[in-house]
Amino acid sequence: MQLAVHESGGGAKTAILIHGIMSDSRAWHRVTAELEGRGFRVLAVDLTGHGRSPRARRYSPAVWADDVVETLEPLLHGPPDVVMGHSLGGLVASLVADRMAPRAAIYVDPAFSFPAGIRGWAFKAFFAIAPRPRRSALVRMNPKWSATDVDIELATLRDWDKRTILGFADTRPLVPPVRLVAPTLVVLAEKSLLITERVAAQLRHQGMTVETVAGTGHTVFRDDHAGFMNTVIDWLRQHARVGAEPASARAA
Repeated sequence: MQLAVHESGGGAKTAILIHGIMSDSRAWHRVTAELEGRGFRVLAVDLTGHGRSPRARRYSPAVWADDVVETLEPLLHGPPDVVMGHSLGGLVASLVADRMAPRAAIYVDPAFSFPAGIRGWAFKAFFAIAPRPRRSALVRMNPKWSATDVDIELATLRDWDKRTILGFADTRPLVPPVRLVAPTLVVLAEKSLLITERVAAQLRHQGMTVETVAGTGHTVFRDDHAGFMNTVIDWLRQHARVGAEPASARAA
């Protein structure tokens, strides 16, 4: 299925951004602006059931990944430089990376595991039946978010198809990638919703770099945008062959 794509920037490098559940490409607005300034062409998708993309009869991580590849392959002229995903988008990004072989992969508090037992059922029930929050509730729950991010979240929630939660009915696909196709960074919230210490240790054992941004919740790049971007750019410079200097520095 063809997805809505927010394309911006005209740099020689390409970054693919994949949002989390209940969100869409608008959530990345500050990340997008930073990447554009560092010489990236940015392709930020709306997964089916989110934003401007169509609704679907069936949702699953594998189908979302198929949609991303089908939509973006015609827009690329070789492997992307970076594939980045948050939460559900982190899981989808790992499936996309397995097929597109990017030069670097970045997963932000990714859905590589799911709580077991009663806690897991509570998570599913919350997403399925919780009403869309009012602005005051969002501000109270996310005191570090900017007013713009609160407004964007309200807009993305209005455009979100709640049936996407059915994509998590079977949690068995919520696992880390079996193999690494590129240098890989996992950026965790200080209190990650999905990645326990045991899972983080497993990711390190697989060869991923795992970093935690202190004082952040699940949407790391909104709670501490500067800390998140510093972590990402420093890692790209050190571990991935992706230049990360601002365009102004290159021109100097």
